[in-house]
Amino acid sequence: MINILIVDDHQLVGEGTKQMLASEPEFNVKVVVSSQEVKELAKDERYDLYIIDLNMPEKNGLQLSTEILSIDPNAKILIYTGLDISPYFNHLIDLGVSGFISKTYTKEQLIRSVWSITEGFSLIPTELISQLRQTDSEVQLKDGKTISITDVEKKVMFQVAEGLRNDDIAVNLSMSKRNVERYLTDLFKKLQVSSRQEAIKKGRKLGLIPEVLI
Repeated sequence: MINILIVDDHQLVGEGTKQMLASEPEFNVKVVVSSQEVKELAKDERYDLYIIDLNMPEKNGLQLSTEILSIDPNAKILIYTGLDISPYFNHLIDLGVSGFISKTYTKEQLIRSVWSITEGFSLIPTELISQLRQTDSEVQLKDGKTISITDVEKKVMFQVAEGLRNDDIAVNLSMSKRNVERYLTDLFKKLQVSSRQEAIKKGRKLGLIPEVLI
């Protein structure tokens, strides 16, 4: 029997996903709507697969995945979302999730995806393959100029968008405060902005900062 835990704050979506998977005789499926329940469940019982919604109010899918993997480093996690994950694809890969599927998938696609991951394969949509381990992002500004944002600069931007101070960013990214300031100066220049708030707004508009912060 394959034990599966679905985590989705929309109960109807979670139950609907459960019904699709429960048609497979070897799948034992449970649904929780609160991400707060998952950590305790993961301590008490090992699941063969966690299917996690990316956008949840208490903890987003990445935060929850991080907690699960801290308890069970071998956990298989499938991110199940209707959002565009491309802005933070590499971060999810680095974390160690096993795959990504869209909530628009059919029942047959969902079942095949679950079987693939539980059999030891990773699942990456074709449209995201080109981004695998891509470190720089090229975006075009309104004036037509193309700029390149490095992976480190993107990490600094994410931390800024989360409201962290330069001191905290330096600790989180294992760099000096002076280096954080230098990266921010370079980012402001590239994005043609003069403040953190303007940088966040421009970053979201250009797709450099996802709607769901990680």
